[in-house]
Amino acid sequence: MRARPPDALCSMRPGRWVIMKPLNPGESRQVGRYRLVALLGEGGMGRVLLGVSPDGRLVALKQVHPGFAHDEGFRSRFHREVQTSRMVSGAYTAAVMDADPEAATPWLASVFVAGPSLKEAIDAAGPLPVESVRFLAVGLASALGEIHRVGLIHRDLKPSNVLLTDDGPRVIDFGIARAAEGDTELTHTGSIIGSPGFMSPEQADGRPVTPASDIFSLGALLVMAATGQGPFTGTSTPQTLYNVVHTQPDLRMLHPDVRRLAEPCLAKDPAQRPTPAQILDFLGSVTPSATPWPPTVHTMIARQKAEVNTALSLPAPAPEPVTARPGKRRGRLIAAIAAASVVVLGAAATTVVLLNRDSSPPAAAPAGSTPGPPPVDPLSFEVLRTVDPCKLLDRDSTPQSGPITGAEDQTEFTKCKYGLQNSALGKNTPVTISLAEPMTRVSGGEPVTIESLEAVQKKSSSSGCVVMVTIPTQTGFGLQADSSDAGANDCAVATEFAQSMVKRLRAGNPPTVPTNTGTALTVDMCTTVPKKELEKVVGQTVRVEVKGLFECSWTAGGIYSIRPLRASDPAGKLTGPNVSEIAGVPVLDERDTSSCSISWLQRKITHEIAEKTTLSHTLSDSEQKDPGRACAQTREFAKVVISALPKA
Repeated sequence: MRARPPDALCSMRPGRWVIMKPLNPGESRQVGRYRLVALLGEGGMGRVLLGVSPDGRLVALKQVHPGFAHDEGFRSRFHREVQTSRMVSGAYTAAVMDADPEAATPWLASVFVAGPSLKEAIDAAGPLPVESVRFLAVGLASALGEIHRVGLIHRDLKPSNVLLTDDGPRVIDFGIARAAEGDTELTHTGSIIGSPGFMSPEQADGRPVTPASDIFSLGALLVMAATGQGPFTGTSTPQTLYNVVHTQPDLRMLHPDVRRLAEPCLAKDPAQRPTPAQILDFLGSVTPSATPWPPTVHTMIARQKAEVNTALSLPAPAPEPVTARPGKRRGRLIAAIAAASVVVLGAAATTVVLLNRDSSPPAAAPAGSTPGPPPVDPLSFEVLRTVDPCKLLDRDSTPQSGPITGAEDQTEFTKCKYGLQNSALGKNTPVTISLAEPMTRVSGGEPVTIESLEAVQKKSSSSGCVVMVTIPTQTGFGLQADSSDAGANDCAVATEFAQSMVKRLRAGNPPTVPTNTGTALTVDMCTTVPKKELEKVVGQTVRVEVKGLFECSWTAGGIYSIRPLRASDPAGKLTGPNVSEIAGVPVLDERDTSSCSISWLQRKITHEIAEKTTLSHTLSDSEQKDPGRACAQTREFAKVVISALPKA
């Protein structure tokens, strides 16, 4: 018995980059009703191309190799599996849009999904936090429920066949493994379809499989997502297959919540495994989140969306001249896209493209073409929430002002204080940067331009200077460099720091905050906390306003505002007579005649530092007449907020 290599049309080692290839000279630019853009990769079953449908939707179009096309048994199975696959329409699957099993070269087109594979995400960001694993489990169980509903079994559920998008996972390639099976010259005696570390024992043994086989694979995926390693990985393929069939995995390192789900899924007896519906019942409802994955993953997704648009804006190749020498046009086209490095994430019917980021704006799309998704601004809040301000600049970022000697975390997570060795000032100068500050802080300052962006420069009445660069996508906020503590009357230092911030962010791949379970720093407070639930608490319409990168305010009579800060708390817990619990979380309740506040530890960062979140309620005049009632309402408001935020 041996495992057949998985169907990776664009297979690659983790982190290895490949170049998107132009279509061959004279090759058709049309398959069915789809305009072909580029060749994304080739593998054991065929090749995948990036295509555009007449209505502008992107597709990943797979053409099978001639060896399969000439096999009637494969054609018959492919036709049957495609017909069934087109019935799958769940939210967590990449739907099959079209196919032609009868074409000279059979093909299948699936929805193009922007997001890294689970494997690529873990390679980049490490194991997922518990809440992300739970979110993944809900999506996978939902997808398998839909796949099984139409009579399909996936048979090859593995990390490269799960893509992570902004709103959840997507399962791809369902039904394709089945089409490749059969007693044909293409399936060697003793071969099996699937990935050794993620197949079920019955599949590894060559026995008939049922939908329960996919549940075993789901369990293995959850272990891999939570730990970074599959539960059965051995030193060789035979050893891995032996482990799948005969050994019990060591699950002691798993979080108890993950273990309680993964363990029954990995039962050797298929009858002992839960169904997708039972898994969903076990998990219960999931709190919606704008950022269900670690920050690094969302940065990858945002970059892909912007850069696929860049790939689509490349001009179509001109018709090949009759007199042209062989290879001449191919050389020109390769040169035109030489700067566009592509990572193919996922396999077979769905592929994701990742191009190198360019700080210049993308070229305009050709006349008459359908524009792709808009690029994500590297200065947007979406990106800035993931950035570590104390790693944004390095020693050589400010050559005119002098070398940077160090960086110090501040109470506010958006800020960092850098040390600057400035010979002109004759001392080590502190300069504080902030990723997002209200532009009102520099009102009355002098308008300037920094890196083609509007900015304001404001000198202090005594000494120092503040420079703030506007954030184009977030009205009223800017990137700030503050040398007010330096005693320097010249704004040159603050200006160079601001320039360096913009350049580093535009260069792409900025350093990200550590991925910690339970942090609220990766979510948009204003959209994560459900407005309708808050309105039920206060009994009136709530006006929502963004107050900062991690801050939000809600106005309903009085004003509620939330703000996370870095707090010293060696004990790792709140203490005192005013400590109680809200939604199972210890909170500190403080109040006076004009305000109420609820504080809690969102997560521990170190033994000495914690992320502390405070919900403050500034009472209106009418609320001050009955502060007890208003503060009781604050606790109900806090319950909604705490329930919506990630859990440590």
